[in-house]
Amino acid sequence: MSTKSHPVILRRRQVQERTGLSCSGIYARLDPNKPGYDPTFPRQISLGHGARAVGWLEHEVTSWLEAQIAKSRAAGG
Repeated sequence: MSTKSHPVILRRRQVQERTGLSCSGIYARLDPNKPGYDPTFPRQISLGHGARAVGWLEHEVTSWLEAQIAKSRAAGG
C-alpha cells in the first residue's frame, strides 16, 4: 500500500511567520508592477470558488526559502 501525502496549505500569517515578510511584502513580490516583484515567489491558490480565502503550498514556500538561503550564501551573506 502506498502512502500519498496531502499538500499542506499555509495561510498568509503562516507565510509571514515562515518568510519574515510583512503582508505588503508578500503581495509586492506577487505584483509585477511593484518594485519588490519576485517572479520566483510562490503564487497563492484560491481555497474555494468565489472565496476570498487564499493559501500557499507549503512545499513551494519552503523551496523558495531554500533558494533565498542558497543565493545569500553564494553571495557571501
